[in-house]
Amino acid sequence: MESAMPPVQPGQRSAYGPGGSMPRVRRLRLVLSVLGGMIALLCVGGAGVVYVAYDTVTQPDRSAPDVVVDNYLRAVFVERDDVKAAIFTCPESARLAPLLLLRADLLSREQEFGTQFNVSWGSLGMITRDEFAEVTLELRISASVDGFEQSDLQGWRFELAESDSWRVCAAAENA
Repeated sequence: MESAMPPVQPGQRSAYGPGGSMPRVRRLRLVLSVLGGMIALLCVGGAGVVYVAYDTVTQPDRSAPDVVVDNYLRAVFVERDDVKAAIFTCPESARLAPLLLLRADLLSREQEFGTQFNVSWGSLGMITRDEFAEVTLELRISASVDGFEQSDLQGWRFELAESDSWRVCAAAENA
């Protein structure tokens, strides 16, 4: 029976060094392979850490009722972004119609008078009861029409509910 490796003739070198040790080239390949595998694992782990950090930083803040109302109003009136506003609302948002009607009215008047309305608000009053909260505030609606600065103050009340986080469920102008 023949052996898998030819016998070493006198004057020939074995594939292995003296004493059966690995030659330098094979040892270098093994070290490089191990280092490459470790670097690949570090890259995959680093990508996971970056994803989690990015997800945490970009999550909207819905930790408190007043913060949610502030973010919701900013999305509706300042950024005018309905998709972003929806992040802060309850799934059933029909009771937010009065505020959205106000915004639609302002947008139509902007077109009619060729001006832009600015909506701002000050401090927010808050009452919390378990998973429900009520936030009150005054909206200041201002615009410059024909060179005259005009503004109006309106009191508003927002109802919020908390399930996984706080969400705006209803808005109504104070009578």
